[in-house]
Formats: sequence, structure tokens, C-alpha cells
Amino acid sequence: MATQYMYKLLVYVSMYCTLVDQAESIKPIIFMHGIIAAPDEADPLRGFVEEAFPGTNVTAIDAFNHLQSVVPMWTQINTIKEMVRESLVNSPEGVNLICFSQGGLICRGLLSVLPHNVNNFISVSSPQAGQFGDSMYLKYFFPNYLKENVYRFFYTEGGQQWSIANYWHDPHQEALYTQYNKFLAALDNDTATPNATLYKNNFLRLKKLIMIGGPDDGVITPWQSSQFGFYDANDTVVPMKGQKFYERDSFGLKTLDTRGDIVLHTVPGVQHTHWMKNRTVFEKYIKPWLTG
Repeated sequence: MATQYMYKLLVYVSMYCTLVDQAESIKPIIFMHGIIAAPDEADPLRGFVEEAFPGTNVTAIDAFNHLQSVVPMWTQINTIKEMVRESLVNSPEGVNLICFSQGGLICRGLLSVLPHNVNNFISVSSPQAGQFGDSMYLKYFFPNYLKENVYRFFYTEGGQQWSIANYWHDPHQEALYTQYNKFLAALDNDTATPNATLYKNNFLRLKKLIMIGGPDDGVITPWQSSQFGFYDANDTVVPMKGQKFYERDSFGLKTLDTRGDIVLHTVPGVQHTHWMKNRTVFEKYIKPWLTG
């Protein structure tokens, strides 16, 4: 009887120690929500993480929620960087970023302007190479425009006051894009910026870049933009390695890839608003990167 009791006790102690060690090995997580959303977009993720790694700290950035999310991208980044600076820069154990949709570009901006301590950046269905499509968001805010003509507004000083315009990339209007775009063109080093070296050096502090997207997303257009692919002038999607910013290593993407630190996950059957709620997406494509 005593032997049985001692055996059960040892099992319980072993299980407890495993849970403690597991929780200690998981880096704190910072989450940034997408456009027209708020911190509660992280609630399903927080639940999945708590089940898998009890006690893990998940912080959802509480800024630029709902309609405030359409203000210029640099405005958002310059505000948020002061909110998360201590966590991103001074965490001795490092942190992991999980960022969704427009939030993925905000996080990329943070990684460019801060000398961060981020281990893994998990970009979920984010238009990292830009957006060019008649999505529900475009129709909601600009019902009188289609993708073919919205550049007439987006590529103006006034148009650039909208976050969507800051990463709108019309492949048929490259000259206007490089002339007027205030955000994505600078991050990609498509335009001369005095901060290009700083952005690249900071971005390369990343341990891993994990990019998740899929053909049934329905919003990110082309969906390959979530993995740095984009249209050429003939509306043919050119994958990441064929993009000029990759070939020139303009902001460190090629260096990351050469190091073996870029991971692409293509997941069919997931619509845009379902990514952060999908348990399979978490279990297969997010969870494995939280222990690094």
C-alpha cells in the first residue's frame, strides 16, 4: 500500500515539475490585433496557450482599437513602441511576437525601429509585401473605389493618412507608389531612407520569422503576400525569392533565409477572420514555435 502511495506521489511530483519546467521554457508572448479589431482578438489564442503551457504570459497590445486602427501606420508604431519597449528590449529571456493581419505589419515596424530581443516573430495572414485587392475592408471604407482606381486617392498626401493606403501596393503604379507611400516602401527600402541600415540591423536580430497564410484567406490579396510574394506588372504572383527586396537583401530577408531562419506555413481552408480562432492552426503552426 505504501509502495503504491509513493509511486503515485512520484508521478504527481514528476507531472508538476514537467508543467513548471514547461511554463518556464515558454517565452512571454506579445500579440497585436488586426484592423478594426481590439485586444480581445487574442482571447482564443490566450485560451489555447493556457491549455498547452499553463502560466504563460500573453499580452495583447491595447492600442488603436476598432476604428482607430485606420490611422497612419507610423503613428501606430511610434506610439506602440513606447508601450512595449521595455518588454521587447529588456526581457532577458526574450519574447515571442504573434501578430495578425495589419498587426503583422505593425510588428514588423516595431522590429525595424527597436533594438529588440524578439526570438520568434509569427506573422499570421499579414500583407507583408502589400495589398492589392477588392477586399471587404476596402469596400467598407471606400465603396466608390475599386482596386484599379483607388490609387488615385491612396497615392496622395491625404490618402496616406489611412493605414490601408500605407501598405497598398498597386503593381501598375510603381512610380506613384515609391513617390507617395510613407510606410511599406520605406520598410522594404524601395525609397531612399536614412534609416535603412538601422531597420535592417534591428530586423536581423530576429531568431526566426514564421509566416502563416493560405489560398482561402479571402482578404489578403494576393494571399502570397503573407509570405512576401506579390504581383508583378502582369498580375502574376512572384514568390518571395523573386522579389527585388529579397534579391537585394534590402532589409535582411535574404540573410534570414540564408541562415535558415525563415519558415513558411501554407494552410488551405482557413478564411481571414478565422485564423486566430482555429485550433488546428495553433496546434500545428503556432504552438511548435513557442518553445524556442
